[in-house]
Amino acid sequence: MKDYARLDKNNAAVLLVDHQTGLLSLVRDIQPDTFKNNVLALADLAKYFNLPTILTTSFEDGPNGPLVPELKETFPDAPYIARPGQINAWDNEDFVNAVKATGKKQLIIAGVVTEVCVAFPTLSALAEEFEVFVVTDASGTFNEMTRDAALDRMSNAGAQLMTWFGVACELHRDWRNDIEGLGTLFSNHIPDYRNLMNSYATLMSK
Repeated sequence: MKDYARLDKNNAAVLLVDHQTGLLSLVRDIQPDTFKNNVLALADLAKYFNLPTILTTSFEDGPNGPLVPELKETFPDAPYIARPGQINAWDNEDFVNAVKATGKKQLIIAGVVTEVCVAFPTLSALAEEFEVFVVTDASGTFNEMTRDAALDRMSNAGAQLMTWFGVACELHRDWRNDIEGLGTLFSNHIPDYRNLMNSYATLMSK
């Protein structure tokens, strides 16, 4: 059994790969509104924990379309690599240089579609001895069969499969670090969690 490799907010970077308006229309393994909420939750947690974040797109001028605008709005100053044609983001020198410039060895990655835009750079980064954490619910593809095949391939190669909620909790480590901040992050993306925070606020006000 391998040692528990825990996410460290001081050693992690986020890679958002090909969350493009055209490609999002291909996602069928998760409900569209749920999927977009998960992507934006991952973006918000990256900003909350001040993680270096890299945005990249593939062949924007073609059918893949432009980057989802909310991501650019969330990270106006982040490295943004519009790849002219490379399918595997790791084949683009500017992207790899941006990743390595962060100085982080843990890569949190999500994208569309899972078996290509996520799997290819994940496998490439693992081959260069990065630790890779795939955010499964912020990655999407055609159907459950292709998703499962992709996740198996990445997991077998050494990637850790997580959800955005799990990523946030593992980075935070201890509620006492910031109850209101983490609670607000969760409440903004999990309606039922807002009920918990409202109950907590009521209790604390007494």
